[in-house]
Amino acid sequence: MDTYVFVAVLFAAACHAGWNATIKRTLDPLAMTALIATGAGLVALPAIPFVGIPEPASWPWLAASIVIHLFYFAGLIESYRTGDMGQVYPIARGTAPLMTAVLTTIFVHEQLGLFGWGGIVLLASGVLLLSFRGGRDLARLDRRAVGFALFTAVTICIYSLVDGIGARAAGSGKANAYSVWLFIGNAVFVVGYALARRGASLGPAMAPYWKSGLAGGTLTILSYGIAIWAMTVAPIAIVAALRETSVLFGTLIAVVFLKEPLRAGRLAAAAMIVAGLVFIRLQ
Repeated sequence: MDTYVFVAVLFAAACHAGWNATIKRTLDPLAMTALIATGAGLVALPAIPFVGIPEPASWPWLAASIVIHLFYFAGLIESYRTGDMGQVYPIARGTAPLMTAVLTTIFVHEQLGLFGWGGIVLLASGVLLLSFRGGRDLARLDRRAVGFALFTAVTICIYSLVDGIGARAAGSGKANAYSVWLFIGNAVFVVGYALARRGASLGPAMAPYWKSGLAGGTLTILSYGIAIWAMTVAPIAIVAALRETSVLFGTLIAVVFLKEPLRAGRLAAAAMIVAGLVFIRLQ
């Protein structure tokens, strides 16, 4: 992985933590998620004349990703509704890289090497360590929140694989086209899902947060758009693992802005994540 790709994915991870914190800071994760998806779709629309349409070979992957993302957002909403960001965010993001690495090895035939696997294991272990004693009840994990977080992790694994393959099938230099249409499709489906659950009350719930929604949508495009592009020039599993460094930024946000407690375990986890980054960089 080239240095500029490595740095770009780390920047994307920071953006990812930012929009997740935007969801958690509001009292209504469903409305906020719909608003962020809408914001991302609106920001993506003006780009269509510049990026065009991805190659037809990528369309089935694009359609599948939109459906999978709907389940992802549904799981994420319930995770944040029932648990603390400092607990559910690391679980959702930490278990996904290992699953993704296994699937890409089997189905995409990517060879990660010793440093690649070592880095992914260290990084994922550090991310998972952040979740321990991270819930509302400091004596144990919130089982309901953990269940939704693990469901979210499965969807992350699947959409990472699907989007990595889809972006590569979109044609040379067409990763941005794939991303733009993905965000537009996500907006339509997520808003439809939110309307089905909330009905006419969705609009008033979204209105007070429209600025946050637009900002979160922009961060979403930066975060995942960069990742999709990176998966066309680097191994999917490595990019997926690097994205999970977002938990470091997420932990910082949770402690500084959401006033969640900082513990020694989180510092140890951060050291493991950094060690994982070093291994991945040496891969």
